[in-house]
Amino acid sequence: MKLLQVDFAFNGPFGAEMAAALTDLAASITQEPGFIWKIWTENESAQEAGGIYLFESEATAKAYLAMHSARLKNLGVTEVNGKVFDVNTPLSQITKGPLR
Repeated sequence: MKLLQVDFAFNGPFGAEMAAALTDLAASITQEPGFIWKIWTENESAQEAGGIYLFESEATAKAYLAMHSARLKNLGVTEVNGKVFDVNTPLSQITKGPLR
C-alpha cells in the first residue's frame, strides 16, 4: 500500500458547499485503479485543499497524482504538491489507521 498526500491553493467553496459541489468528483475517484480510500482536507483560512489517499501500489498512486494534477491545472490550479509515502502497517494498526 502507498499513501498519497496532495495539497494546493483553493479559493473554495468549503465545508457543506464543497461537499455539494464535488459529490460527482468524489464518486468518480472511487473508480480509479488501485484506489482504497480518500480523506478530504480543507483549510478555508489558508485557502488550501487537498486530500490523503491510500492506493494499492506506488504505480497506481503516481498515476492518479499525474492525472489529478493535470485535471487541477486545467481548472486553474498553478501548483499541486503531491508526495507518495510507504505505510508502516504494524504501527498504523496500533494507532487505528484505516487500512485494509
